[in-house]
Amino acid sequence: MPGWILAILLVASVSAAQRFQLPRAERLDRHVEYRRNRTTGELRTAPPSNTAERRTTEPTRIRAQVSLVVVTTNVLAPDGTPMQGLQAHQFRVFEDGIEQTIEHFDAASMPARIVLLLDISPSIYRELRAVRQAARALVARLAAHDEVALVAFSAETRLLLPFTTDRDQLEQAIDSLELAKGPAARRGSHIYEAAYLAAAALFADAPASGRRAMVLLTDGQDNHLGLSWNPASAAPRSPAHDHLTFEDVCRRLTGAGVEVQVISVLPRPRALTPEWLAAHRASSLISVETRNAGIPHYTAYLAELVRRVGGQLHFLAEAGALADVYRQIADTLRTQYTLGYYPAAGLQKPGWRTLRVEVRDNPEARLTHRAGYYVPASP
Repeated sequence: MPGWILAILLVASVSAAQRFQLPRAERLDRHVEYRRNRTTGELRTAPPSNTAERRTTEPTRIRAQVSLVVVTTNVLAPDGTPMQGLQAHQFRVFEDGIEQTIEHFDAASMPARIVLLLDISPSIYRELRAVRQAARALVARLAAHDEVALVAFSAETRLLLPFTTDRDQLEQAIDSLELAKGPAARRGSHIYEAAYLAAAALFADAPASGRRAMVLLTDGQDNHLGLSWNPASAAPRSPAHDHLTFEDVCRRLTGAGVEVQVISVLPRPRALTPEWLAAHRASSLISVETRNAGIPHYTAYLAELVRRVGGQLHFLAEAGALADVYRQIADTLRTQYTLGYYPAAGLQKPGWRTLRVEVRDNPEARLTHRAGYYVPASP
């Protein structure tokens, strides 16, 4: 081979390697401390107290995150097929029972930002090959302009790839899951902290009119927050409680307009049917009734997360293959409607607001959307 051809090939090879070189995985939990405002009760993340810089890492514009309330919803016909082709005037949105004026409408034409949040703790990691195949199946069915990020977690949370539309980089990031496993994987699974940190790192800006979603693959067995059937275990114990709680996670996700598609690798509890979930949309699933139904508390918390922030709870055993579940999720994301409004009540009063969406003149339509959103108190 002539030397000049070899030189061109070498340059092209180096350029390609540089083009597709993945960024170094970032530990999202390495330099973080949680601090709760003693007056408002709001949780923020900050650098560790032994660092020179002690300023908060949270954006001060957090109240602007809910100035435009974005609600994503799927509309299903009685037979379960997506109802497509609906227009803005066919929807009604209610906040705390008061109808709102829809200012923004999109029928899945705008790009979505999707975080693949993958549990690599020992109970999940043995299925790594299936996880990789399924992640590729999901990405393949998304629109080309949809942005995807990849986060892996066990007792640590690692950002393997920030948002990108580059499918070659995504392929490499999916292959790098093997490298994400380390000693922390043997120490447990910090599911809800991973969701909180991923939202803080990747959805820190105010929610735009586009769709935002996390796809969480896990068994639900979090061993970090100390969750139990006692509802008090999900909330801060006091204004001086500087630890992350389940309540903080729900506040963060709804404030950023992020829904969660959860895939549990464990079997669906017999009582936890879609009909049962639909009948309990209006109240917490962390209850005596849920416990008496034989539903494990760790699965109940996954269902409660979906109820509060929006999305769906899938069970791998029902689909037969993880790739099939991911294809269902991709199809769900591709048939979503996005509704945006400016709340008539304003943002002066902090706390939770309830949401309800209806389709006019179609009482048989089945809609899925988040139950509400959280307005943070002023710092």
